[in-house]
Amino acid sequence: MAVELVRRRRERRRRRRRRRRRRSLLRGDAAAVGGGGGVRDRGGGEEGALGRGRGVRLLPGCELGDPLLPLPRPPLRQHLRLLLHSIITSASVVFVLVNQWVIRGLGKMFEHEQLFGGTWLGAYSALCFSCGYFAYDQLDMIRYRLYSGWIPAILVHHLILLVCFTLALYRKVTINYLILSLVCELHSIFLHVRKVRRMAGFRDSKSRMVKVEWALNWATFYIARLLCHILITYKLIIDAHKFDRGIELPLAMFGMAGMNLLNIFLGLDLLKAYRRERNQQRNQE
Repeated sequence: MAVELVRRRRERRRRRRRRRRRRSLLRGDAAAVGGGGGVRDRGGGEEGALGRGRGVRLLPGCELGDPLLPLPRPPLRQHLRLLLHSIITSASVVFVLVNQWVIRGLGKMFEHEQLFGGTWLGAYSALCFSCGYFAYDQLDMIRYRLYSGWIPAILVHHLILLVCFTLALYRKVTINYLILSLVCELHSIFLHVRKVRRMAGFRDSKSRMVKVEWALNWATFYIARLLCHILITYKLIIDAHKFDRGIELPLAMFGMAGMNLLNIFLGLDLLKAYRRERNQQRNQE
């Protein structure tokens, strides 16, 4: 009996030592494992603050099925999944807005009562889909360590969205406001298209396809993301007196302030990526 207890203790100590060694190796290899930081792929920069990690490579001597280590993720599959989410969400938002435009007209569909207490046809389902995706994406990034830094902006971004979306879905308020905020997914389509295009090897910045892609990228950034979020913030400010006393208005203002701040960093990273592609083409020539 005593021999068996000693054997079990030694085995537990050996397991703890192996875990500590593997965790220290993962921390030491963080630059190669995580890659990128900030808002993942919302900005299209490959190495900048908006690039997603390139997946996790296995450490020497580690088995593929080791539960202590994250599994490798093909980067192309990640970006195709992001592209698919952006397309589905954008199509849903456009359908909801066009449908309400036909039914109510532009004048009535943006009234406070509609944006705060109403629920447009299809808006609840579209918001549920995006909320579920962001929850999955958050778990995916944490599980595979696809972030870097002490306070990863992408995790903060998803956390803000999850809190706002979950509260709105539970209390069935401000759903239409959040649908308007998802118009920015139109811009995300071209961010992910750019990433997939570069991964496929199409990097000629002088080609017509790349020029059209960048033109759509910048146009949707200014209209669907930057301008749209500024207008939502303005609408919240002028209708602040119409909100009841509760958490909805402070949370909405906090969320939009965070989104507008992230949009500024996104634009800077997008500009860096644009200049980097042009400089790489000039150097090759």
